[in-house]
Amino acid sequence: MKALVTTGVDGNGLAFVDVDEPKPHSNQTVVRLRATSVNRGEVAHLRDEDPGQVLGWDVAGDVVQPAADGSGPSIGQRVVGIVDDHAWAELVCVPTHAMSVLPDEVTYAAASVLPIAGLTAWRALELGGFLLGRRVLVTGGAGGVGRLAIQLARLSGAHVTAVVGRPERVHGLRELGAAEVVVGIENASGRFDVILESAGGASLARSMEVLSDEGILITYGRSSGEPAKLDSGWFGDHSGARIEGLLVFTEIAQRRLGTKQLDGLVRLVASGSLDPQIVKETSWRDPMPVVDELLARTVPGKVVLRVD
Repeated sequence: MKALVTTGVDGNGLAFVDVDEPKPHSNQTVVRLRATSVNRGEVAHLRDEDPGQVLGWDVAGDVVQPAADGSGPSIGQRVVGIVDDHAWAELVCVPTHAMSVLPDEVTYAAASVLPIAGLTAWRALELGGFLLGRRVLVTGGAGGVGRLAIQLARLSGAHVTAVVGRPERVHGLRELGAAEVVVGIENASGRFDVILESAGGASLARSMEVLSDEGILITYGRSSGEPAKLDSGWFGDHSGARIEGLLVFTEIAQRRLGTKQLDGLVRLVASGSLDPQIVKETSWRDPMPVVDELLARTVPGKVVLRVD
């Protein structure tokens, strides 16, 4: 079967080659990939990877072999799911507790956005608790997770402030449901009940300053690549506040995320209540141009690779 594999430091990042077919565990369904989205976390250190690795997390396609233990979808069903690598291949083994069946209204491309970006946004807001009327701050608002989080928070009745890094990244965020959009977190005013933080570094430190006394800050990324300087005195001054780390794969392994949440995201897309924010679809045979655009932060939304 064909797959995208890493080329290592001496290559250009990814190569389209033949690899062995996977061997599923009893609780895994074999899916023929139709589309996958590209996430910064997959490609941020692409050229540092050992050569020959199959990366990728998001899976949308058709079941070609049901799970041997009888769980999960049946052969021929359209599905979306998540794996912790090896998604960029024609055939992918997906755990049945981390996949959902797709209705006809949801395309493979739209579905492929939901596993990493959608589940991250969903779980972060779920950790925030009851959102009606509460102030929610979303850093990295123009990114894939940010755009979905803005929409989900708005649907929950929150007052959403989105933070972007550059003025050109502001476009379209108010239409998604952001009541306010600011360039640079230093321009976010007031206190926030729930903060979704993806940049790390100075952004994380500033987010802690604007967190309400009994608020919650959920951190799930470090796109800035910078360490954050934390004052231990903050914890005494904010004894009712909380900081929680979020990693989707840990949540899935511990069964706090999976089929149930993917079902919910799929229903929202099917009803037109959630826009996946796909700005570019391209063949998986030549992925590096869009990978480079994503790394340069010139993509205002999600990029999808079409398996052809």
